[in-house]
Amino acid sequence: MKMKSFTLILTLVFQLISINAFSQKAAGLNSLLNKDSEFIFPQTTDKISKVLRAETVFYEDANEEKYAKWLTPSGLELYSNLGKNNTVNEIFFDIPDNKFLIVEGLPFDLTMNKTTLQESKTKFSKHGVKVQKLGDDSEYSGGSKLTFKKGTHYTTLLFDNKNLLKFVSITKELIDPAAN
Repeated sequence: MKMKSFTLILTLVFQLISINAFSQKAAGLNSLLNKDSEFIFPQTTDKISKVLRAETVFYEDANEEKYAKWLTPSGLELYSNLGKNNTVNEIFFDIPDNKFLIVEGLPFDLTMNKTTLQESKTKFSKHGVKVQKLGDDSEYSGGSKLTFKKGTHYTTLLFDNKNLLKFVSITKELIDPAAN
């Protein structure tokens, strides 16, 4: 009898641990998105910081261009170059250090590490999607890059070799891969 009770308790403990380890997390972007789940531009670093409940980290690149980034409680990282008066007119979404987190509530109702390439092709087909295979020198070797334009911004989605969403960028211009 004691052995069965111990086994039952141990099973329940492992189930609780696995539920927490693999649960989806919300990005917490609701008030930064419009009714169509699109990111609202321009934004201020202060508003983004307040909504995400994350400190804004300011930094400069080698060309002395100013940037800001936020690491959210969900593990999602957002970053952006800064315009006049620290305005945000473009935004990038990433999960640092190749952690496997499922984060929902991204622009366009996307979910990091869950949305697939095929779902995205179908969802954005009316926006003239372009899909490219990523090369061996890419961070997501064997994956795919999907791009489309909606309104005044371009959206780029990067998928790994399992066709799961890993990165989202919303920019005013397409970024030339040779620039990196």
